[in-house]
Amino acid sequence: MRRVSAIQPAGEWDSAKSRDQVVLDADERHRRRIVLTGEGGTCVLLDLPHATALHDGDGLVLDDGSVVRVVGRPEPLTEIAAADPPALARLAWHLGNRHTAVQVVGDRLRIRRDHVLEAMLRQLGAELTAVEAPFEPERGAYGHGAHGNGGHHHGHDGHQHGHNHGD
Repeated sequence: MRRVSAIQPAGEWDSAKSRDQVVLDADERHRRRIVLTGEGGTCVLLDLPHATALHDGDGLVLDDGSVVRVVGRPEPLTEIAAADPPALARLAWHLGNRHTAVQVVGDRLRIRRDHVLEAMLRQLGAELTAVEAPFEPERGAYGHGAHGNGGHHHGHDGHQHGHNHGD
């Protein structure tokens, strides 16, 4: 089994060195240690000192210099648009208040599909569109750089607390 010796950000590695690709969803791309098997059968060990967010297009540089490309698996998402920037900020606040993973895409937001959140967003005036795309959520203020090395994590993504945040 080959070991990952470095991670090269998308666009910063030579695609001619690509030997395989791994297709991973957003949760699968936030890792510290895992054995990955590429679509072509290449088996690699990712063993990092800290959990790292891998992004669509990143290259996992192997100990022999070859590269395995990271591909973001398309996921069922909801794209959120608003009438103006203040309205979008308000929607983002409501999502953040619910500890919802959010991706910023230009002047729109994306979340994983959730009928309860979608109903709330519609009530707040959002325009919603169902999309299938790789999900690249913001990793938070403590992510430390593009790949999240050494990040601070509260350990409460994706669940409800059951207490009132004042909304």
